[in-house]
Amino acid sequence: MNTVLYQFLIEVPQAAAIWSALLVLALTTLAVLVARPERDHPVEEASAADLAATEAADLRRYAEEVAVAAAGAVQTARRRRDEWLAAQEAVDLAWQGYDEAESAARRFAGAAALPAPRTPRTPAEYAGRERWLHQAVMAAHWRGELTARQVSDVFGRRDGWDPRRHRADQEIVLARAVRDGKLAGYRTATERERSAWRTAELAAESARALSAEAYAAAERLRLVAAPQPRAVAVPAAPAATATRWRPARVG
Repeated sequence: MNTVLYQFLIEVPQAAAIWSALLVLALTTLAVLVARPERDHPVEEASAADLAATEAADLRRYAEEVAVAAAGAVQTARRRRDEWLAAQEAVDLAWQGYDEAESAARRFAGAAALPAPRTPRTPAEYAGRERWLHQAVMAAHWRGELTARQVSDVFGRRDGWDPRRHRADQEIVLARAVRDGKLAGYRTATERERSAWRTAELAAESARALSAEAYAAAERLRLVAAPQPRAVAVPAAPAATATRWRPARVG
């Protein structure tokens, strides 16, 4: 019983001393953290600076990519516009060719009202008519007035071609074929011009949109990269020194 009491009397003060030391250490650490909270500020400032730098780098990369895309879109729009202008010139040339062919066909149509001259219907006459037709058709083909398929129809006596007709009749048929071919070419050129115009408009719209996006990205980058005005520290006014009252001396 005395031994147990002795151990109790010795161990309790030791435990109390240990707990007292731990409590003092905890209070000291808490006092230091409360007294110096500015130690955490550099870490927060560094984190904010890293985030700002990362955001600026991403924005710079995006602005560069959009600028490259906008420059490519502008070049594409210029090419499409040049193609449209070339197609428009092709339409003008096709119309001019058709107008000339139409005028020639009208002249031959007027001559068709006259009776065809009488010629002997001999094998030599028919051979001469066929030979003239083939030569006239080949000449028109080399001038670009007849297609290879039309030439094939002439030599194959298809699509209304008859080499036994009189030369005057053959000229009328040939003039009409040339006119119809020029009209088809004009219509094809018109469709190409319309398609080229639509393509040029789409390219121009894409270039405008990308240019606007590139400008907006450059403005955002400029605002982010611009140095932020720092707050000017206004020195605190010196504390007014309390005037010590002294009793006036008499005499």
